[in-house]
Amino acid sequence: MRRVTKLAAVVLSGSLGIASLAACGSTSDSGTKSGASSSASAGSGSSGLKVGMAYDIGGRGDQSFNDSAARGLDQAKQELGAQVKELSAGANETDADKTQRLKDLAEAGYNPIIAIGYIYAGPLDKVAKQYPNTKFAIVDSTVDAPNVTNLVFTEEQSSYLAGVAAAVKSKTHKVGFIGGVNVPLINKFEAGFTAGVKATDPSAKVTAQYLSQPPDSKGFTSPDLGKAAAQGMLDKGIDVIYAAAGSSGNGAIEAAAAKKAWAIGVDSDQYKQDALAKNKDAILTSALKNVDVSVLDYIKSFKDGSLKTGTVTFDLKNNGVGYSTSNPAFSGDAALVAKVEEAKKAIIDGKVTPPTTVK
Repeated sequence: MRRVTKLAAVVLSGSLGIASLAACGSTSDSGTKSGASSSASAGSGSSGLKVGMAYDIGGRGDQSFNDSAARGLDQAKQELGAQVKELSAGANETDADKTQRLKDLAEAGYNPIIAIGYIYAGPLDKVAKQYPNTKFAIVDSTVDAPNVTNLVFTEEQSSYLAGVAAAVKSKTHKVGFIGGVNVPLINKFEAGFTAGVKATDPSAKVTAQYLSQPPDSKGFTSPDLGKAAAQGMLDKGIDVIYAAAGSSGNGAIEAAAAKKAWAIGVDSDQYKQDALAKNKDAILTSALKNVDVSVLDYIKSFKDGSLKTGTVTFDLKNNGVGYSTSNPAFSGDAALVAKVEEAKKAIIDGKVTPPTTVK
């Protein structure tokens, strides 16, 4: 039986909020697919550690999921002297493209290689078998191979807390959820959010909308679609919107800010993202998914020889997921903080188990 473990929280809390470091001396070139890109850079020193990273659609700069992974990689470069190679997925590319991306990293001698996103599950299953001496990790999915570590998160838990916050702050008792693509992973966000809203305000109405259906992935990379969806919700009296939609969520935040409504960010602390500074006051909180912590911890464990394969789960109990308090409108609202903390404790204590599927 393969090892299943929950990671102990050994990273200082301050590291969770470290901003992305500039990739000094990096070079970039366009890939063969629309939106695909690559870059290579090295940290200080000569540790001999070569780390490859294959980003999800949107890549570095999405202000959300991929940027969280990038922060972990940047920390590894700074702290461990790692040489890194970054490749990004293009819009609507095939599994063959993803497979080739992973193979290119393996052939170039990068070890370990980290695949960001469930879209790499099928390709990694093939590539891991072809390169048994290379260690791989995948975020947000599972691959059953002796050289693969699965880094998974309880997104339903942090989304539940987002739902509690939304219910407390909504004046109209109408809140919205915008999902990038209608897939099981994003359904977890919706399910947890809806449960948190209903547990706090049973009379509240939750409206959910997905920006695209698989295999169409544009729902993760289209701020205009996120903005339009949010505007439609706001016009119907919804006054809090939670978007789990990659960079498309940036459009939802913009729409909420224009209407002086609340937006809830996702994955990264979006209140702190420079690209969203203009609209940050509208970002009540963010449902955090500390991919940076998982990436850095994985690379450290590879370097020091303590690497575990199998599935590593990041949850509220080990600070793998959580919520942000950067906005003074949140941190200064004692009643709101108390309500969210109460829900957090109930989940950690096992008294509340947020659902992972939509009813």
